[in-house]
Amino acid sequence: MIHVVSFVNPRLAQAFVDYMASQHIQLRMRPNPQQQQVELWLDDEQHITKVRHELDLFLQDPSNPRYTAVSWQTGTTHTNFKYRSFFSLANLKERSGPLTLIVMLICTGIYLWLAMTQHLDVLRYLAWPREGQQFELWRWFSPAFVQFSLSQLVFNLVLWWFLASQVERRLGTGKLLTIFLVSALFCNWGQSLYSASNFGGLSGVVYALISYVWLTGERQPEKEVSAPRGLMILVVIWLFLGYLDILGSSIANAAHLSGLIIGLLMGIWDNRHTFKH
Repeated sequence: MIHVVSFVNPRLAQAFVDYMASQHIQLRMRPNPQQQQVELWLDDEQHITKVRHELDLFLQDPSNPRYTAVSWQTGTTHTNFKYRSFFSLANLKERSGPLTLIVMLICTGIYLWLAMTQHLDVLRYLAWPREGQQFELWRWFSPAFVQFSLSQLVFNLVLWWFLASQVERRLGTGKLLTIFLVSALFCNWGQSLYSASNFGGLSGVVYALISYVWLTGERQPEKEVSAPRGLMILVVIWLFLGYLDILGSSIANAAHLSGLIIGLLMGIWDNRHTFKH
């Protein structure tokens, strides 16, 4: 047997297996728990050239209707491959890199600090720098860790985990750290133009991750990071509603817009070679 490819997303692997089955070529799926991947193996070596050709086409556009249609027609609900529960604690821990978890823990800890004291006591140490505080360098980034309500905390951390865990596992901790630092700095600065030092939240960084991951997934699906197009549309609509004051004055519109822009710019830069084709 020949190892053809490994996928992090088992549903992508199944889609390719179903498509090749429609071409009368059988592939076997084997889970690799250590690498958190699904391996595809080919029994008949004489088909390897055709399989690799079809794989290249598949990776360029895995959401193409010709693949999804075949999955509906040839797929089955009976399979030897066992999908683990997405929301199990063990799965959440395994799918999260160290930086993803550290940011979640810091945000949660600061929220508990806020719950036990006054907002001003926390902001005295973590707010965007006021006059004379410019050399307290942590303040340029720390507002991103401050979540003022439980709903803000949960919403931001769920999206942060979903996007940051993909980036850290597939592109590395260094890439996630770069995105976090650049977007936190840019978003905090943008919001400070309208709110002085009276703001906080991870949503600007989340907006940057959404646009970065979406663009990377569209341009290079083989990297196996992706954000649904519907999510990208939703955050743009949310941004417009915020600027129309429909969502209230507490929405950090400047941070959201800054995050969306800086995420797209970083995505364009990292995927610049794909725009030549």
